[in-house]
Amino acid sequence: MNELTLQQYENAFAKCKLVYMNKTTDYGTSWRILRARSITDQIYIKAKRIRTIDEAGEQRIGDTIDSEFLGIVNYGIIALVQLQLEHQKDVAIELSKEKAENLYNEQYTIIKNLFFAKNHDYGEAWRDMRISSFTDLILSKLHRIKQIEENKGQTIISEGIDANYMDIVNYAIFALIKMEE
Repeated sequence: MNELTLQQYENAFAKCKLVYMNKTTDYGTSWRILRARSITDQIYIKAKRIRTIDEAGEQRIGDTIDSEFLGIVNYGIIALVQLQLEHQKDVAIELSKEKAENLYNEQYTIIKNLFFAKNHDYGEAWRDMRISSFTDLILSKLHRIKQIEENKGQTIISEGIDANYMDIVNYAIFALIKMEE
C-alpha cells in the first residue's frame, strides 16, 4: 500500500474519531441504549439522505454530505461495539470516556486490517469508483443487514452482520477520502 493511501485513510478516520470523542463528551454513551436495528436504521437514514441529495441535485438543510459519511463511519463503529457488548450482561449503558475510546480504537484496528487486506487484493479499485457508488453499496449492505436481522442473525453462506458493517465503514471512509481529493 502506498504511503499516501495510508495517510489519507488515517486522516479520514482521525476526523471521525474526533467527532465521536467530542460527542461522547457532550452526550456520554447515550447510543448504548440503541438496539442494533435502530443503529442500522440510523445509518440507512444518512445514506438515503446522501442518495436523495445526489439524485435531486440540491439539499435543503445545512448538514454536509461529508458529515453524513462521517456519521456513517461512527454509527458503523457504534454498531460493531454494540454487537460486541450485547452478550455481556454486566456492561452499563454509560461507559467511561476512556472505555468508549478503547472500544472505538479496537474496532478501528479491525476495520483498518480488513482495509489493508482488501486494498491489497483489489488494487485500490475504490479510487476509480464514484462517490455515488459508495452510497449505493452502503445502501445494499444495509439491506443485507436488515435481512440478516430479520433472520435473527443467522446466515447460510453469507458474511455476518459485523462484516457488512465493516464494509460500510470502509466505503464511507473511501467517500471521505475522494471528497477531499
